[in-house]
Amino acid sequence: MANITASMVKELREMTGAGMMDCKKALAETDGNMDAAVEYLKKNGQAKAEKKAGRIAAEGIVATIISADDKTAAIVEVNSETDFVAKNEEFRSFVADVAKQALASDAADMDAFMAEAWNADTAKTVKDALVEKVAVIGENLSIRRFEKAAVDNGCVVSYIHAGGKIGVLVKATTDNANDDVKEALKNIAMQIAALSPKYTSRDEISAAELAKMREITVDSALNDTFTLPMPVLNALIAKAVNDKVWSDEDIAMYEEKKDNMKYLPNFLTKEAKASLAELAIADRATISENKIFNGLVDGRVSKQLKDICLLDQTYVKAEDGKQTVGAYIKEVAKATGVDFALAGFVRFETGEGLEKKSENFAEEVAKQMGM
Repeated sequence: MANITASMVKELREMTGAGMMDCKKALAETDGNMDAAVEYLKKNGQAKAEKKAGRIAAEGIVATIISADDKTAAIVEVNSETDFVAKNEEFRSFVADVAKQALASDAADMDAFMAEAWNADTAKTVKDALVEKVAVIGENLSIRRFEKAAVDNGCVVSYIHAGGKIGVLVKATTDNANDDVKEALKNIAMQIAALSPKYTSRDEISAAELAKMREITVDSALNDTFTLPMPVLNALIAKAVNDKVWSDEDIAMYEEKKDNMKYLPNFLTKEAKASLAELAIADRATISENKIFNGLVDGRVSKQLKDICLLDQTYVKAEDGKQTVGAYIKEVAKATGVDFALAGFVRFETGEGLEKKSENFAEEVAKQMGM
């Protein structure tokens, strides 16, 4: 058996990033053959990764990177099992490298991305690099997603919130991507991080989605009858009373409280309120022709659009508490003499849509130590 020296272990560790004891074991298993030891660590790392693959990786961080000319950017989300590892410098360095990979990548999806040569190293793929990092860190890791943003005439800015929990890219078209424009875009990126709009403007919403939104709003209004316009509500109550849909007790309560309709719902039975909603739904076609009801629905839909469309949102730094993001952009353009327009944005939030495990950290350490 070859004599395994400290310098050999150090060399292998620098080549692979694996732990010292893992390197020593790899050299011992391969009789000191450095190339064979590297292969051994890769295979062993794959085995460790497969063993850990079933464990939930829902923590982690989001990272962004922008090209030197500010015209192209990438955003990535890499997950870990625990927030403790997400704060680890080795993990964060790896995520930064993944972001660099994404910026240079032409991959159209995650499968293609994972199969690419890792940072131009043709001997290793992105997946290989991930497997090796799993072996070194000792947790299941996942490169969950990446996206790129690019403009031909303009710039892209980025914003990272809460140490990497949320990342945003904002792209804009302009003939002069100066510091004023970039500062405004940075403010807008902060807005996106805080309020999570779904669209840049209403123009991006399809007619089918708008129709669905209106349909849901109508259904919601009909099921919450005491928020309906008074003429519509009074007609429904008259039907409930005259057709004896309500019980005698509920009818009596209505007669007693009808001069103060605001408090009537507090005294009616659940059955009475449910039956009133059933009457409203059954009379949907007629109620939907009511101009006052349509005005109520239009108002509620407009409020929803203000919540999900960036340009319609109230700008978080608005001094009057009313200025929209769209108005803020016009204000900056007027003040600086530079026209610019938003061309889109990307927002990643760590772990969104993933199931997170709830586990005591001390218990996790004890478990790994076999205590």
